[in-house]
Amino acid sequence: MSGLTVLGIDPGSQCLGWGVVRETSGVLHLLDCGTIRPKHEVFEQRLGELFVALAAVIAKYAPDEAAVENVFVQKNVGSALKLGQARGVAIAACTAASVLVTGYEPTLVKKSLVGSGRAEKAQVSFMVGRILGVKPTWAVDAGDALGCAVCHCNMRRLRKLTGEEAAS
Repeated sequence: MSGLTVLGIDPGSQCLGWGVVRETSGVLHLLDCGTIRPKHEVFEQRLGELFVALAAVIAKYAPDEAAVENVFVQKNVGSALKLGQARGVAIAACTAASVLVTGYEPTLVKKSLVGSGRAEKAQVSFMVGRILGVKPTWAVDAGDALGCAVCHCNMRRLRKLTGEEAAS
């Protein structure tokens, strides 16, 4: 199929959201989305499970590019470190499949979709549903991942219009 296929990822060690959109002639279409919830109790085992499951998503949809939310600073340093490790696993799964990865601050994703960098997950899902022309029945983590993918498509178009180096 023609167009650009983008995988959006909302990293998490207990729940990783993913969403795949295709942009064709400036129009975005939802391909699929979901969450990966590792079953293992041991953190390192969960990371391995995330890698394998995300690699299967990448193999199924063969995205051209990926957009991954950056780690936001939390009060709990341990949680931020675990989130960073889950993000690293997501990036590794993408780059192992030769998928170009771009990171986005959560506040930029929210602001580009909702108009506020402090928007709630439900607001992001609602706006993503409006943009994609579907009713959001997905988990909020999948909605955040789709938001990241939509933001990437918009930022990519903006970079092209302004003459900045666009991801290819």
